[in-house]
Amino acid sequence: MTLLGGARVLVTGAGGFVGPHLVSALVERGAHVRGAGIGAPAPGTSIESWTETDFADATQTHAALGVARFDAIVHLAGQSSAARSFEAPEETFRANVTGTWTLLEGLRAHAPEARVLIIGTSEVYGAIEPGTRAAEDAPFQPLSPYALSKAAAEQVARAYAETHGLDVVRARPFGHTGPGQTTRFVVPSFAQQVAAIEAGASEPVLRVGNLEVTRDLSDVRDIVQGYCALLEHGRRGDVYNLCRGEGVQLRDVVDRLAGMARVSVRVEVDPARLRPADMPWLVGDASRAARDTGWQVTRAFEDTLRDVLEEWRAKLV
Repeated sequence: MTLLGGARVLVTGAGGFVGPHLVSALVERGAHVRGAGIGAPAPGTSIESWTETDFADATQTHAALGVARFDAIVHLAGQSSAARSFEAPEETFRANVTGTWTLLEGLRAHAPEARVLIIGTSEVYGAIEPGTRAAEDAPFQPLSPYALSKAAAEQVARAYAETHGLDVVRARPFGHTGPGQTTRFVVPSFAQQVAAIEAGASEPVLRVGNLEVTRDLSDVRDIVQGYCALLEHGRRGDVYNLCRGEGVQLRDVVDRLAGMARVSVRVEVDPARLRPADMPWLVGDASRAARDTGWQVTRAFEDTLRDVLEEWRAKLV
């Protein structure tokens, strides 16, 4: 039995990509999981109850938090796409900043002793020096409305911890992918195209954006283990990077997926897939999480790519 055994945990945004993976990890540790957010999780997700909630709305938030008692909350709800944030910056700020603020206000009223894990992003670091790894004390240099909104949400969470004494822990996950992620994100976008080419549903062209960028990419199933570890062992008020600690260039990701393809494909840059602002290098240092919780990435990235490709092959049969 882990420290989460028997714990009552609320996962906001459990209907998104990460939510079902996190719910499974929590249940494996013996937790009782409730969910809340916009859009319910897929059938089969091990959630004991669900409350439809827009966390940017104070009335809905108080209603969701007041339904039943809980010991911990993981705040996944929000707008998670940097690309989407350039198209809808106001929506992004409402979901990520107002949603976090309103959640913390609700916690003050309904569960001031509960541990709350606020999920941020490595994109707050912006472009760092190539060859280096960002630690948690690196300055914020956000380049997208998404990164700006998550930086602001983090500062709100820090202020609530210091001013109101809430048991806040902040996570800064670096890039992660795996089964269930939508094609708004690069790895499933590449995998879906490869699967469509193999199925004869598309011409043998893999359309890509900027491949001259290096990212620290992990499997979502490793990242949610990190969230569980932070719920159990993260230090109150602290912030933690969750990442592999190694960089991979997106060109190499494309080459690996193309190498797994059952047919020949060629790669073409699609201007529509280029972001208005991008970071050439973003790699992290997760030594703090390893020190305090013992967590580290365990899955080989090659296996993650294969799992995502197999998922899209199954969908396109």
